[in-house]
Amino acid sequence: IMSRIQTIFEKLKQHRRKALIPFFTAGDPTPALTVPLLHALVEAGADMIELGVPFSDPMADGPTIQRASERALRHHVGLHHVLDMVAEFRRSNAETPIVLMGYGNPIEAMGWEKFSQRCAEVGVDGVLTVDFPPEESHEAFAHLTMHGIDPIFLLAPTSTDARVARVAKQARGYVYYVSLKGVTGAGHLDLSAIEQKIPQLRKHIQLPIGVGFGIRDAATALSVAKLCDGVVVGSRIVQEIENSTEQNVVANVSKLVKELRLAVDQA
Repeated sequence: IMSRIQTIFEKLKQHRRKALIPFFTAGDPTPALTVPLLHALVEAGADMIELGVPFSDPMADGPTIQRASERALRHHVGLHHVLDMVAEFRRSNAETPIVLMGYGNPIEAMGWEKFSQRCAEVGVDGVLTVDFPPEESHEAFAHLTMHGIDPIFLLAPTSTDARVARVAKQARGYVYYVSLKGVTGAGHLDLSAIEQKIPQLRKHIQLPIGVGFGIRDAATALSVAKLCDGVVVGSRIVQEIENSTEQNVVANVSKLVKELRLAVDQA
């Protein structure tokens, strides 16, 4: 059976469109707003959503997303809450893929077997664990694939051919290409560097390739969409959440995602 992620990418490919994949942290700005935000993102044009699992010691996340985790943790949002939120979202949305993005610790604490089972029950489609390199994650990801959950891997500008080939073997769903050296939301994108790297990745990778880290506006989203299969936007959306009130956050995020959708569709 085709996974939800595969189904979406196939559909987009038939219409020669690119995926828009927004990210935000579960529980930010408050736990009560997570499910409404998920629905609003879909409404505004998201093809799939990366939902951040709040974590106290992130490595790959810049200050913007770190603060989002801190806000969520102040509300005591943990992994089991995030899974409950996905379950609630699934009550009225059975199509949009949800990818959990986070770090190994909370999953290790729950246990990979229990976690994978729970993901399957609530309708999680993919899991991206930033600090689990392919070399060290066979057992962990065996549990995921056994339950039909796609392990999503990161590749970076510094990834060697051997690493790319290794990820190609283990990855499912899509591969997330980190477009710059540094943390999320850092620096300026070097589009020509992405343009050079993608064909190199395609030599090994048959899966769709999503590009993220540092996509700050519609213009960049458009340029990046031309080079890959999906555009991941995180820090910019989290910034919008941070600068909004609880009253207008859903409207503000929707407006931003609609702009990004229009841009990505021009690709």
